[in-house]
Amino acid sequence: MTELSRTPAGAAAPATREQDLAEAVALLPALPPADPLDRYAIRHVTVLWLAADKSEHTRRAYYADLAAWLSWCDRTGLDPLAARRADVDAWKATLTVTGRDGLPRPAAPSTVARTLAGVSSWYRYLQSNDVADRNPIGAVTRPKRAKVSPLPALDENATATLLDHAETRARRNDTEASWRDAALIALLFYTGLRVSGITGATVDDLDTDSGHRILRYTGKGGQRDFVPLVAPALRPLDRYLRVRARREPMPTGPLLATTPHPHDRSKPGGKPLRQRDVWQTLRKLAEAAGIAGAAHISPHTARRTTGTLLLAHDVPVQKVQDLLGHADIRTTRDRYDAHRHKLDSSPVHVLAQLLAEHRD
Repeated sequence: MTELSRTPAGAAAPATREQDLAEAVALLPALPPADPLDRYAIRHVTVLWLAADKSEHTRRAYYADLAAWLSWCDRTGLDPLAARRADVDAWKATLTVTGRDGLPRPAAPSTVARTLAGVSSWYRYLQSNDVADRNPIGAVTRPKRAKVSPLPALDENATATLLDHAETRARRNDTEASWRDAALIALLFYTGLRVSGITGATVDDLDTDSGHRILRYTGKGGQRDFVPLVAPALRPLDRYLRVRARREPMPTGPLLATTPHPHDRSKPGGKPLRQRDVWQTLRKLAEAAGIAGAAHISPHTARRTTGTLLLAHDVPVQKVQDLLGHADIRTTRDRYDAHRHKLDSSPVHVLAQLLAEHRD
């Protein structure tokens, strides 16, 4: 098994990331066999492409995108280095996703655009190493992404209700798991971090800078950054670490960790929360708090809520962009400026007031 496919319980971990990635790349179809004597052989360069400046999440996504393309090339008898735009157009028309009912359906425009971007990145890397002469995806028309995110954002009342519920529940139970969940919800909404930044943080990432408590984290693309922790986020987090210290006098490892299973000694806890754990906790608490649409919110709901509320209260878009770590300010402006905010602040209201003075 490889880093890009799940390792069975009890299996030995690969010696290095590059060996792990090489095993995954060896499974890709439609490429010539690896040549150990050629450092620029396409499979070896593909390993380096996956390893270069990418988070684990990005590696998995890019590998899946490339595997889909190469599988299609293999089925159609196409050499990927000889592919042209027409081939890519034919392939993208076949892209599907599997719905909850288990049936395939056409991929959404955003999925198609993301898949093309992943494969295009591979071709550009091959070109930069003189392995490929052209990038057949370069001229392909990519679906335009909607400016308004399909994911919801909570309003101020719903956000406050959820935060209060999580902390009240923790005070009532006073258990490690409850305080961890309250800390998780607070970190999601008060920092705007991506879920990977929170699940990947360690206790050692808590620090102090210029009199502020901060959390260092790994952002998109593996970049290290930090965010200040405000008092409402620190309150449940500090309490969680104190309660955790009852069984672990000097908490180390993951900042937010699993707790020991009450009846299974083979599950002693202490592992980082998975993204699935975050989804489940967020939805469970949102439902218990009576939040509308609780079954459909996600960790990105918290991130979008953070950006939306800040923009709605006239925080400069550049500051919100910096907090959320967006490379392009248009992402912040177009996808986080809530639809309802645009409705409330639309200049048509001013126009109505101006004309009202001159109408009967």
